[in-house]
Amino acid sequence: MSSARPVVVYPPDEDGGRRVRIDGIISGRAFSVRDVAAFMQVAGRQEFDEMDVVRTDLIEWRGGGPDQWAPGPGATGG
Repeated sequence: MSSARPVVVYPPDEDGGRRVRIDGIISGRAFSVRDVAAFMQVAGRQEFDEMDVVRTDLIEWRGGGPDQWAPGPGATGG
């Protein structure tokens, strides 16, 4: 099932990295909200900073929200 949101941040992997998909394309692995903001900027949303990433409705957070970077309960699936 496809997400209605243009950005998906997947659950943390064993290293604490989270895959980031923007507009259907995997942008890379993020290890912090700052990394997600950088991916957003590269994808053309230059105005995004860390606070925007935390607050926006454009991002679907899977396996935990923007404060979840370590693997653990609820961090499976994707």
